[in-house]
Amino acid sequence: MSLIAELKRRNVIRVGVAYAIVAWFLAQVAEFAFENFGAPEWVLKSVVVVMMLGLPLALILAWAFEMTPEGIKREAEVDRTESITSRTGRKLDRVIIVVLVVALGWFAWDKFIADSEPPSEVVAQESTDSTPQEPSNDAIEDKSVAVLPFIAMSSGPDDEYFADGLTEEILNSLAQLPELLVTARTSAFSFKGQDIPIQEIAAALGVKHIVEGSVRRSGDRLRVTAQLIRADDAFHLWSENYDSTSTDTIAVQEDIAEKIAAALDIVLDERKREAMRQAGLRDVEAFTLYQKARELYERAHGEIATIDGLRQANVLFEQVIELVPDFSNVYVNHSDLYVHILTDDASEVYAATFTREEAATAYATVLADYQAAEQHARSSGYRHLMELDLAVISGNWRALGGRIERALSEPGCRDGNWTSIVSDVFGYAQPFLERSYERLKCDPRRSLSWFNTSRSALRAGNKEEALRVAREGSDIAPGGWLSVGLVRALIANGLHEEALQEIDNRIEDVLIALPFKALVAAHQGDRRQYDHWMAQYAAEENIGDFWTIITSAWGGDRETANQSAARIDQHHFGLMALMQITEWCGCGAPWDLEATPNFAAKIREGGLTWPPQKTMEYPFKDW
Repeated sequence: MSLIAELKRRNVIRVGVAYAIVAWFLAQVAEFAFENFGAPEWVLKSVVVVMMLGLPLALILAWAFEMTPEGIKREAEVDRTESITSRTGRKLDRVIIVVLVVALGWFAWDKFIADSEPPSEVVAQESTDSTPQEPSNDAIEDKSVAVLPFIAMSSGPDDEYFADGLTEEILNSLAQLPELLVTARTSAFSFKGQDIPIQEIAAALGVKHIVEGSVRRSGDRLRVTAQLIRADDAFHLWSENYDSTSTDTIAVQEDIAEKIAAALDIVLDERKREAMRQAGLRDVEAFTLYQKARELYERAHGEIATIDGLRQANVLFEQVIELVPDFSNVYVNHSDLYVHILTDDASEVYAATFTREEAATAYATVLADYQAAEQHARSSGYRHLMELDLAVISGNWRALGGRIERALSEPGCRDGNWTSIVSDVFGYAQPFLERSYERLKCDPRRSLSWFNTSRSALRAGNKEEALRVAREGSDIAPGGWLSVGLVRALIANGLHEEALQEIDNRIEDVLIALPFKALVAAHQGDRRQYDHWMAQYAAEENIGDFWTIITSAWGGDRETANQSAARIDQHHFGLMALMQITEWCGCGAPWDLEATPNFAAKIREGGLTWPPQKTMEYPFKDW
């Protein structure tokens, strides 16, 4: 009891209480400020750790020192008869009361006033701006290069994957140089195994230079040939042969990348060299495994049985993670299986396949993957993209608009998995579209890039541009979801017969073809034909709530759309599923916001615009 009495006399307890209240209040203010400025989560965590470490220090100082009229003195040096600790204690009591009142006021405002503000009803008007400039090869940048897949000259079981891995490592190294435009892997690898003249490849990719080479392995011996070619006249600016062992592969790759940069008159300082060295996997076994996994991953997205294919890919992705745990890209690849599981589970597609435990594990894995991807991002630009993806996935939508703006402002060819959807749904289609044209310069043979660009043009109110992009992309990089993008753009422009022809010719999945045939009828206001296609669709199995909401909105069935949306809203991945549904519907608000209280709360929390912009008119929909 004497210790407690002494703690009270020296105001140690009061100091502790005051410190805790002030620290809590400052942490709330810091959280609000950092989220609005889009600061990474580790900054706030660091502030909290510093405050926690400060508490014992404050208590020690309160015990050891005392305030006196002459200033701060050691407690042992103060005459008890002259001590003013009682007066100091009363001042501390007043400070505690004032700060506590302010803190309670802040808490009440944050929880009851800020969260009660209605969502914005602002809808972006149809764009009256001039059409953005389309990507053109007329003015190809002089410092631009495509690294074509090196040819495997030996026939070992992994030699082709090894050659592809070496190629991608060189490509990744060169991509770190800001003054050099480097064609992305998807576009460069689209010419693999094709006997096409260098000039034609360079023109198709929009570059001035081509890197090509070959790899031969025999036991532990390695022979690599690489050459840099000026496309205009096929002049060899640089070439070299490397005879070494497999253990020297990383050194060979680094030397090739640096020699190419030097041949293109790019000045390398130590900072750039270090960035080039840190790019990629830098592990021979890992980059060979990664190529195998990517092959399965890409094949899975071309099959109906996507989830089974992604499970096979993840076995290899997990081996890559074990070998190189700080490679950000592999975590994003690994997460895709679980995103598919959760989206299907939330919308009750193949629901019997997944147990509650599987769904819960899938969500935890997605969060862990995106946290790792953000943590290990090797550039600030890519980190901002991963921070946006993580915020969207985790439901941390406060100040989401600021995160979107920051992600879209980053230069370069990289993109996040969710940047396109979140930008379109929440009113940032125009800035995303402007960035998309730059991305097409880097990756002109990637079908998904053309799809995203066309979809954003439609969302931004430029249906003619959406159709132009979809047509051009279908000629350059056909396939995938771009077929659906072309159909939607045709419908928006009133080309209904051509849209039906494209559906029959390009879309094989009946669960996609029938809804879009129904959309053609809905856009024409033809109820009889709409009901015809929907009757055929209803006879199919495994429809689920995802497309039920979309087709109900297109057909004006408000009650069914609200009921299905309410079910999804209760799922722990409901936010993501509803956001994807909104993007695919393109119809403004597919359901009434009050039907989805969890989603509505996140819209308010993020200060996001709602409803989204329509991509075309929907005659049957009256909300």
